[in-house]
Amino acid sequence: MKQPKTAVITGASGGIGLELAKRLAKEGYRLVLAARSEKKLQEVQKELEPAQVLIKVKDLSKMEEVTDFYNELKEDNLSIDLLVNNAGFGLFGEFHTTSAEEELNMIDLNIKTVTLLSKLVLPDMMSRGSGQILNVASTAAFQPGPLMAVYYATKAYVLSFSEALDNECKDTGIRVSVLCPGPTSTGFSDRAELGSSKLFKSGVMEADKVADSAIQGLKEKKTVIIPGFKNKLLAQAVRFMPRKTTVNIVRKTQDRA
Repeated sequence: MKQPKTAVITGASGGIGLELAKRLAKEGYRLVLAARSEKKLQEVQKELEPAQVLIKVKDLSKMEEVTDFYNELKEDNLSIDLLVNNAGFGLFGEFHTTSAEEELNMIDLNIKTVTLLSKLVLPDMMSRGSGQILNVASTAAFQPGPLMAVYYATKAYVLSFSEALDNECKDTGIRVSVLCPGPTSTGFSDRAELGSSKLFKSGVMEADKVADSAIQGLKEKKTVIIPGFKNKLLAQAVRFMPRKTTVNIVRKTQDRA
């Protein structure tokens, strides 16, 4: 009997990660879901029944847990067909007032974890000549972001890294895509303390719509996936504006309403 494809999703206990899990389960994927909260993962596992769902309780901001996570997948003889690097968070505020510990933790999760998991999984995909990686960035990746300086910079890394990796994988049977959603209704804004910012009060996409765009983009083998016409327009517009003007506009939209 043919084995189902396996998708690994980090940050899968809610938001975009959960919505992606729902869609991939419907498409017949066996799922491996990783997050910090065992309770939330168990709830997701129950919600996705009768899909095959393996949960892994991991704090993936710690590199030793990233390595342990990958080693456990190998021990389970799981061949990863799709890796979704979704785990990440942001922090709002002027850089001189925000927590250094939180921001260094953000760099670990948003950058180092994406890099290390991709580094571990990609050689296996190369040996098979097939596989997909989806890294979740943001429209924040296209310009600097005052009041969220570190977060915007981490997402710029994810975008650049993903585009370069996809080019390296050309003609190998492997595709690397990067999802760049705009403001989205998830737990992200609560952790980032963004609920009262003009950016989030101006309107957000629902996580299920973002997930729909992501799945369609994967099927079309797109490198950069930007959900929503407005987000596509804004991502392109910054290319034609002076850099200083762009930064000033972002500052105004990020500020408290």
